[in-house]
Amino acid sequence: MAGHIKYYLTVIVFVLAAGCGYHFSSSGEHIDKSIQTVFVDNFSNKTSEARIENYFRNQSIDEFRKGSRFKIVDRKELSDAILRGNINRLTTSHLSYGKADLTKEDRVTVTMEVFFEERKSKKVIWHNKNLSGSEEYKVDEGNPTTTDTHRRNAIKKLASDMAEKAYRYIMSGF
Repeated sequence: MAGHIKYYLTVIVFVLAAGCGYHFSSSGEHIDKSIQTVFVDNFSNKTSEARIENYFRNQSIDEFRKGSRFKIVDRKELSDAILRGNINRLTTSHLSYGKADLTKEDRVTVTMEVFFEERKSKKVIWHNKNLSGSEEYKVDEGNPTTTDTHRRNAIKKLASDMAEKAYRYIMSGF
């Protein structure tokens, strides 16, 4: 009986919160309307993971293209704003173990710093110095090539997820 009451109270709280008019803005109203074009600069890679910066840059370009607020340009001098980032850390940790204490699953975590700034004035519109995310992948102890493929796919998914998160934060003003 107590479980049902908790459930109904939780539902009521969510319904009331949804009706209060509070919402996250996703259209970038806080960003000056004169900013129409964006250049996504090369990301710096301070990790030992080769080419990871390309995944993060390409996924960021894709996120801006999905949105309708800005047009992506291919040269800095044509842009009103610049997105840039530093990939500061990449760590891998064991997540689960199988027989004989062999790893079955690992987690890759990336921490980065991202800036969205007006090009001419260099005014920072949005900045997050510790944007982080993680993704799990399967480990095949008998086939390191398969494990490497799983790891690379996890990093690509992580780049996509983090680019989406950064874009939402930029557009909502968080």
